[in-house]
Parts: sequence; structure tokens; C-alpha cells
Amino acid sequence: MDAYYTVSQLRAAAADAIRAPSLHNTQPWQFRLRDGGIEVLVDPSRRLPATDPNGWGLRIAAGAALFNLRLALAVAETPAAVRLRPYPAEPDVVARLVPDVPRRPTPIEQALHAAIPRRFSNRAPFQPDPVPADARWRLTEAARAEECWLELLIGTSAVNAFAEIARGAHRVLERNPSYRAEREKWVHDDEAPDGVPATAGGPPFEPQDLLPARAFGGRERAPGRDFEPEPLVAVLGGPGNTAVDQVIAGQALQRTLLTATDAGLSVSMLSQPIEVPSAREQLRLSLGRYGTPQMVMRIGYGQPGWPTPRRDVDEVLDLTVPQL
Repeated sequence: MDAYYTVSQLRAAAADAIRAPSLHNTQPWQFRLRDGGIEVLVDPSRRLPATDPNGWGLRIAAGAALFNLRLALAVAETPAAVRLRPYPAEPDVVARLVPDVPRRPTPIEQALHAAIPRRFSNRAPFQPDPVPADARWRLTEAARAEECWLELLIGTSAVNAFAEIARGAHRVLERNPSYRAEREKWVHDDEAPDGVPATAGGPPFEPQDLLPARAFGGRERAPGRDFEPEPLVAVLGGPGNTAVDQVIAGQALQRTLLTATDAGLSVSMLSQPIEVPSAREQLRLSLGRYGTPQMVMRIGYGQPGWPTPRRDVDEVLDLTVPQL
């Protein structure tokens, strides 16, 4: 077998990797070849200082892109062995992938890979139809397959308790003018290659809503009507909160999102209670879980939509490193 990846393999896999989600659709990742391996890096120039001062969002996004990259290489029958955070002196490198034993992709890998171009964050209200038990099981197993856990909040009391935490975190964040200005900076028109298109922002948040939503613009709504009275809320977490744990959680997040897409479900993310440390700790205690919550998702049957734009692949490739 080949002992190295090529530029063409990198470019093909990166075309799928860039379909991963990121805070405000900043797309904070880069990919390069070095000594025959593919490396995934965070792009610190796309960090959100007010929203993500510690780089948690960068590493979650890079982990999600890494999972897409793994899938792309697997379906091309050139699967990778992955080493996370391989260079202590280079913290921006979150993973290094080298060729593993060639094999045919599994049916699950094929299905998840096919879901990559169809996945998007659906911020519109979901239909009242409940998510069936078999789909819920698939979602929890997807997180477990990537060494994380997924807690589904079942029952009015559990969802209301979470909603109180989430609304409190939302109020804390909204009081910061730098946070608001940063969010507004990343609301773009529909032709922009990054950021959140105003048409994808979803209806505006109103006081009677159970769950908070960021003000990305979007469609008007009937006055006084609940956005969504009975959402399915899921909390994704892992064993810890180191940089490696966050990259692992990003991979689990993307596997869960693609599993939901494959099951015909829609998802949007609520990271406000993760971004506020006190709210994250409240959430952890309320769940009684060991480890650290890393993302919250709203899951259900959504209206048709489309993925947000992405930058050109060549913009995220670093081909300047000398090759063997």
C-alpha cells in the first residue's frame, strides 16, 4: 500500500471536511500534507475572541471537520490512523492522519458520508411529531462510538430546567456589547462564502420562547406564538475538557449530526450554556453526568432547507510544507 497521502487525496477529502459546522460558520480550519500525512489545524485568525475566548469552539469545529475527513478517506478505501494533538510544540495542529490498512468502507461509513452535503443547522421551528425511539437510540450510539455521551432530556421538568439554564446564559452573553458586535459581524448576505446568511437565521427570539436563540436575523413570526413548545433537547458531553477532549467531542458531534441527517431529522445547536462556565457547571450538575457537556442540540423534523455556503477548498489548504 502507499505509505503516504497525496495532494489530490487531501483536496478530495478536504472538500468534505469543510462541510462541518462551526460557531457563526467561521470555518476555522486548515489542512496540509506533511511527511506523507494529512494534518488538521485550527485557524486562529478565525477565532471569535468575545464568543470563544479560550478556543473551545475552534477545537470543536476542527474535530467535526476531522470526522468528515476520516469518512472521506474511508469511503475512498484509504482509511486513516489518527493521532490527536501530535505535536506539543504546535498546539494549532489538532490531528495527524496517516494511511492505515486499505479496506472497503462499512455501510455506516457510506451512509454517513452520503449525509455530509445534506447536513445543515435548521433554526426554524420543528414539527410536533416526536422523534421515534429507534432514532433516539441511533443518536446516543453515534456519540458513544466516538467516546462521548448523549443525554436526551425527556419530560417537561427536565426540559424546563435546562431552558432556565440556557436563558440565563443567553442573558449573560447578550449583556456583552463585544459579543453582540461579533455576532452581527458574521451575519452576511446569501452570497458570502462564510458567516450566517440572514435568511438562515430563523425567526427572532421572543420572551415567551422556551429556548433562547441568537439574533442572526431571519424571518418574521406571528406575535405571541411559542417558537416550539416541546422540543427534543440533547446534551453531548465527554469525559473531560482538555484540548484533546474537545477535539474528540467535535468528532462525536459531527457523527451525531450526520446520523440525524441520515435518519431524516433536523438539528440546530444551542451553545450558550456551554459558553458560560457557570451555566455549563449548572448543566453538568443537573444531568448528574460524569464529565463535561460540550454541546446542546435541538432535534426534530424540520422544514426543507439548504446548507450554508463554504469557502473554496484551496483557501483552506496549506501546500507550502515541503514533502518527502
